[in-house]
Amino acid sequence: MKDGDEAAEHAARPKRADARRNQETLLDAAAAVFVESGVEAPVRDIAARAGVGTATIYRHFPTRADLIIGVYRHQVEACAEAGPALLASSPTPYAALARWIDLFVDFLVTKHGLAAVLQSDNAGFEALHAYFLDRLVPVCTRLLDAATASGEIRTTDLEAIAFMRGVGNLCIGAENDPRYDARRLVALLVAGLRRAG
Repeated sequence: MKDGDEAAEHAARPKRADARRNQETLLDAAAAVFVESGVEAPVRDIAARAGVGTATIYRHFPTRADLIIGVYRHQVEACAEAGPALLASSPTPYAALARWIDLFVDFLVTKHGLAAVLQSDNAGFEALHAYFLDRLVPVCTRLLDAATASGEIRTTDLEAIAFMRGVGNLCIGAENDPRYDARRLVALLVAGLRRAG
């Protein structure tokens, strides 16, 4: 087998469960450090938080851009997976929607510095916005549809993308102003969907 074939086969193989867990731990640590110190935080701080050496981080993420993209995708996946889980475990679809929007707000507000980086010319960042929409809009749509079908929110022609954009706009600047509570304003928006009665 040629080296290129062997590398392709290795890349196609799914990661072992422990390798996946280790990478998730690393991504969670990087996300926490980014929240505290921004996306330019030293890699050694992320390594210390994850309990690994810096070489481990560079093995998984050769550049800072790779690490930022990895964190972003990891957080999008966590938010996407939370939607169905909340719908299955919450007392009502509206409660699931409200809780999911809280998680979405956390994601938006804690991107500390990520938005500016995502505006850069790095080709890897270009696909992230489409990925974000592809993963999260269907989840929000499902939650809105379930809450509408249950009669908990008004039947409206509100599309998930418009709702998510409204939530996103309420979150702008929240990470830089401790006097601004984006979560409180978003809660008012979500409460406004509720059917009177």
